[in-house]
Amino acid sequence: MQTRPTKRTVTSCCTKPELKDRPLLSPIQAGGLAAVFKVLANDTRLRLLHALVRADELCVTDLAASVGMKPQAVSNQLQRLSDLGILASRREGINIHYRLVDLCVRSLLDQGLCLMEEVTDRSQRWSRRGCS
Repeated sequence: MQTRPTKRTVTSCCTKPELKDRPLLSPIQAGGLAAVFKVLANDTRLRLLHALVRADELCVTDLAASVGMKPQAVSNQLQRLSDLGILASRREGINIHYRLVDLCVRSLLDQGLCLMEEVTDRSQRWSRRGCS
């Protein structure tokens, strides 16, 4: 018998009212949110963020090794995330170390991965029943 992992509660990262209690997004807010999702909608950046969640802080060289890319290419991706305020960096000698400073991103990654896994599980259950 296959056991499912226990459900975990992801606490809100935001001190603002819950989404259901907020007014409908204005066009400007929707555009800003779309810009955030556009930066996050990149498989390399998602892998870099996950590596930082797992390790708390990593230098560019270690991040590049973790995703199998050249340090310069990784630096460009990290800059996009830093420009959005998701990451902070510090220099130590010739190395630049990055860390996640926006805890909402950690929660968003966790929720996104959970959603992806649930959708996959549901799809597999339906395909086993002969439905598509």
